[in-house]
Amino acid sequence: MKLLAFTDIHEDKTALHSLMERAKQPDIDFLVSCGDISNFKRGLKTVLKELNSLGKKIYVVPGNHEEPENWFAQVLAGYPHWINLHLKVAKVGEYFLLGYGGGGFAMQDARFRKVAREWYGKYKEKKTVFIHHMPPFGTKLDLLKQGHVGNKDYANFIRRMKPKLAISGHLHETFGQIDAIDKTKIVNPGDKGMVIELK
Repeated sequence: MKLLAFTDIHEDKTALHSLMERAKQPDIDFLVSCGDISNFKRGLKTVLKELNSLGKKIYVVPGNHEEPENWFAQVLAGYPHWINLHLKVAKVGEYFLLGYGGGGFAMQDARFRKVAREWYGKYKEKKTVFIHHMPPFGTKLDLLKQGHVGNKDYANFIRRMKPKLAISGHLHETFGQIDAIDKTKIVNPGDKGMVIELK
């Protein structure tokens, strides 16, 4: 089962068309977006419409450019192939996709901790993929010149939950980076996208 993950295209038409060409290929089963598909809401409907035309499911969490989340959910409802994963879980094959979006540069998130406890209780022994906007703290994905800027609660959740994979974005400086937290592979697929196989 192959997915095409991408993040932070910010309505860039070149990035969008490149993603569409790859997504059209028959080996791609579904897409995952870690948010910031718009530029402060601008261009959102264009991106939604274009990728919706592929006819493949696109699991998405909102980025900080798609806030407030209620507005994003309402817009998304008009595009049937886009699936809002924020605060939700979707089963794809043998995997459970856990989605959490939004956020800027907060290193802690009390709301997420509550969601994480529920997920841990329900899905601890399952095959899971954690899809989020902001990167986890202390990895290649959140390392900027000034140091690590990611979210500590996400990193703690990954250590405890041990998902097979965690996908995030937000930081353009770390596009394409791959790292690990214990045995969990973590990636920032960037605006060019990354094909990932789930076995």
